[in-house]
Amino acid sequence: MGYTADAVAEGVSIASAAARLTVRNHILVETIAGGSDFDRDQLSAFARETLLSLAQEQEEAAERMRALRRRAFGKFSTSGGTHDYRDRDARNLRRRRKQYAGVAKELRLWADDTERVSALVDEARNAAWGDVEANLQRRLTVEGMTADADPDYARMRKARMDALRLVDLPRLASQARRRREVSIENEPDPVDG
Repeated sequence: MGYTADAVAEGVSIASAAARLTVRNHILVETIAGGSDFDRDQLSAFARETLLSLAQEQEEAAERMRALRRRAFGKFSTSGGTHDYRDRDARNLRRRRKQYAGVAKELRLWADDTERVSALVDEARNAAWGDVEANLQRRLTVEGMTADADPDYARMRKARMDALRLVDLPRLASQARRRREVSIENEPDPVDG
């Protein structure tokens, strides 16, 4: 495999992770948070759109490299900065254009492959489920914690007691005062009675 082929494979790998993350987030927001049903066809269409959008980004980057290469051609002066390309950069810019174009081509092929799109949806679904499972596990661990099972119980006891004394008890006293005031206001006047 050549340098360009390796870079294209790496670019596709990065785009794959981005697509999986985008589809996973869509599942979390639409299906789990939004209460919608898991719809494989809808998610497959969304995954295809995501892949095509990523391909479009790569094609635009390839076109930028082409334009930069044209501007750099024939310039032999000293570069004025990182993105101030010169003729000596033309070969590298051409290679980068090919890499971007190669990634775009692979992503478009992927978007047209029903089985690969389905696999992407499955990976995103598993990742979303893993997020939900981990979140539930954390909540169940915290909410089901007992003093015997909490390794930080002794260390955190003073902080909990301070919070009880300085925050919770004054809040309860304030609420009790308000309830008394409301009940006094709502009592019938003995004179009118």
